[in-house]
Amino acid sequence: MKWTTFVVAALLSPLTLAAPGAQAAGYPEKMITIVVPFPAGSTADAIPRLVAPLLTKSLGVNIIIENRGGANGSIGAARVATAPADGYTLLLATTGMMAINPWIYDKPAYNAEKDFTPITNGASTPNILVVNPSVKANSLKELIALAKAEPGKLTFASAGIGSTSHLCGETLKVLEGVDAVHIPYQGAAPALQDVIGGQVSMMCDNLSNTVQQVQSGQLRPIVVTASEASQQLPNVPTASQAGSPDLLAGNWYGFLAPAATPKDVLEKLNTSIVEALKDPTVSARMEGLGLKVIADKPAEFAATIAKDSARMEGIVKRAKAKISN
Repeated sequence: MKWTTFVVAALLSPLTLAAPGAQAAGYPEKMITIVVPFPAGSTADAIPRLVAPLLTKSLGVNIIIENRGGANGSIGAARVATAPADGYTLLLATTGMMAINPWIYDKPAYNAEKDFTPITNGASTPNILVVNPSVKANSLKELIALAKAEPGKLTFASAGIGSTSHLCGETLKVLEGVDAVHIPYQGAAPALQDVIGGQVSMMCDNLSNTVQQVQSGQLRPIVVTASEASQQLPNVPTASQAGSPDLLAGNWYGFLAPAATPKDVLEKLNTSIVEALKDPTVSARMEGLGLKVIADKPAEFAATIAKDSARMEGIVKRAKAKISN
């Protein structure tokens, strides 16, 4: 598995290194690595790269972003799960890694519940159901009618089996009783390209991945799979407004540490990461990507993980989505 490492913080000046807040409890004393289990250039990759320079200033050490993609994030997650619990190796985790992978893999590479401890939920994005402009449907009601009129003709792309885009499509099929064919890809980018090109009818992917294509007219938006309207696309109806209130799907991007990481280290990391996420420049960049900054406390993030995991267990079983490994 190829992986890349990037130094994203400049060398610190002597004054920065001597800052009292950075050395308060002896942590950190060396560089910190944030493992991103997805390729460089992805939404998951963008978040730690945006906060890294600010973390360097507040913590007084260099921040390394290490990309280890593969297996729906399992390879990078397993790397952090077995790392020392000292606060020097962190994970940028997603809904799929923590709430879906445990249910779709016969033999998960890590224990999502026991191997990690939450730091903060960085940001979230809803999914949005989009279609190629050639599809003769401008609303969810029209799309459902079209699918029922021609069973098996419509296709939906996903970023891969077990991704939120896959399970969103499967949820639509179950809720509305439609027959559409799932076309899995190795990542969201190639899947979206084929929807844009007309090789696939539709996709229910993260809004952060699709907002620019929707705004440019390359894709037609049908519904935002959330209970709240999107700030970037306020005219696109929510699931409730479209008449399917249970059609909910999305993704969050949070920071985790190995289990048993000391509480005072977690508190320092939470304070620094939350401060960086709330920086006006950083938050504006994230909103431009279709993300909503969360920046919560560890206990709040833990509750989110538990809630989503319980919900996704039922959806995975209903969709019969399993991966043998």
